[in-house]
Amino acid sequence: MRHNGTADQQAREHERAHGHSAPDACAAPADAETVAEHLAAVLQIAAPLAPALTSLDAAHGLVLAEDIHSATATPPFDNSAMDGYAVRRADLLGASARNPISLQVVADLAAGTSENPALDPGQAARIMTGAPLPDGADAVVPIEDTDHGGLYFASVLREPEPAAHIRRAGEDARAGDIVLTAGSVLWPTRLAAAASAGRSSLLAQPAPRVAVISTGSELVTPGEVPRRGQIPDSNSYLLAAAVAEAGGVPIRIGAVPDDENTLRDLITTLADTVDAIVLSGGVSVGVYDVVKAVLAPLPTMTFGPVKMQPGKPQGFGRWTTDDDAPGPVIFALPGNPVSAFVSFEVFVRPALRRLAGHTELLRPTVTASAAQGWNSPAGRAQYMPVTIERTGTGTLVRPAAAGGSGSHLVAGLGQATGLALVPEDVTRIDEGDLLTVMLLS
Repeated sequence: MRHNGTADQQAREHERAHGHSAPDACAAPADAETVAEHLAAVLQIAAPLAPALTSLDAAHGLVLAEDIHSATATPPFDNSAMDGYAVRRADLLGASARNPISLQVVADLAAGTSENPALDPGQAARIMTGAPLPDGADAVVPIEDTDHGGLYFASVLREPEPAAHIRRAGEDARAGDIVLTAGSVLWPTRLAAAASAGRSSLLAQPAPRVAVISTGSELVTPGEVPRRGQIPDSNSYLLAAAVAEAGGVPIRIGAVPDDENTLRDLITTLADTVDAIVLSGGVSVGVYDVVKAVLAPLPTMTFGPVKMQPGKPQGFGRWTTDDDAPGPVIFALPGNPVSAFVSFEVFVRPALRRLAGHTELLRPTVTASAAQGWNSPAGRAQYMPVTIERTGTGTLVRPAAAGGSGSHLVAGLGQATGLALVPEDVTRIDEGDLLTVMLLS
C-alpha cells in the first residue's frame, strides 16, 4: 500500500474507523471537505421524523418510539403445553405400562374454551394445547402416555412429573412488564411481542418518504430506442431501490430535462408530500447544471467538493418556501451512476436511517485483502466497487469493473458486493494489501 506522505497509517485507519478524517497531506481544493466532515454536516440536518401512531400491520421495520408494557400476564392463565389429559398427579403415582391407572374423563377442553370443570379424585379432563388448566389439575399427561382414551375413561401408562406440561400464567411476562424498549427495530418477532402485550398499534418513527429525480435532457426511459446523444435513465431506478433498501418509501419520479422552471415547479409540488428529495446530475460547474442553478441560491443549501472519488461534487440542505417554512431534506448527487451510488451509500443512506430513528447508521465493514493492485487519486478517499470472495484463508476483493472506480461504469457496478475504502493519503493498492470494505449486501 503506497502512501502519499509519511503520516502513520495505523493512526489514520483508527481515526477513519471512528468517523474522523485524516489530516490532508495531498493537493486538494482548498474549500473541499473530508468525507467525515461532509457526513457530519448532512446528519446534523437529518433530525429524526416525529413519531406517529402506527398499526402493527404497517410497523414492520420501523423504529419503536415508546416502551411497550404488557397489558396482562403472558400467558394470562395456566394452560396446557400438550394435547392430552389434565389430571391430579396424586391419582397417578406408580402408573406404568404394566400398571395402568384408569381415570374418569369428565370434560373435553379445547383451546379458547371458557369452561372450568373442577376435578375430583380419580377424574381427568381431555385437554388441547393452549386450553386453560381446570381447577384441581396439577399436571398434564400427553396423549402418547395413555391408551388414547375412550368416551368416558382413559388409562394412563406413565406417572407424570410434578407440574408436567403446564405453562404457568405470567411465566413469559407479568402485567406491566416492559416487553420492548424505545429504539427497538420492529422485526417480526418484536411485532409478535407487541401483539402478545395487547397492543394493536404503537408509536413508531415513520419511514421517510423520498422522491427520486434524475436530471438531464439526455436521459430516456429504459426500453426506448435512444437517438444519438441519449442514454437510458438508470439513476432513478438505482436510487429508488437504494431508498427502499435503506428503509425509506421511494417515490420514483424518473428523468426531467435540463430546464430550471420545470425542476423548480416539480420540487415545489413535491415539497408538501415528501420528507426528502434525492436528485442526481446537474451539481457541478457546467452551463447546464440545472440542479445547482435552482438550489444553490437558497440559503439553506450547500454545494461544494468533497475529498472523495468517485463523488466529488455534492450538495445538500433543505427546500424552503416563500414563508421560510422548512421543507424536505434535499440531497443533490453527481449524475454519473457510480458516483451517485457511492454518494448515496456514504451520505444519503445514513441520513435516511437517521430520519427513520435508527441509531446504527452505517453499513457493516470487514477487513479484506486486495486480490490485485490498482491506483487511487492523491488527496481523495477512494470508494472502489469490489467483488468479495470468501476463501479458506480469508477474504479477497477485486475491482468489480475492469475500469476500476470510473464514475460511469454502471454495468460493472452491477457485480459489486462491497466498496473498498482507500484513505486519502494512499495512492497505490498492491496485491495483498489489507483494506476496510463496506458490505453492500
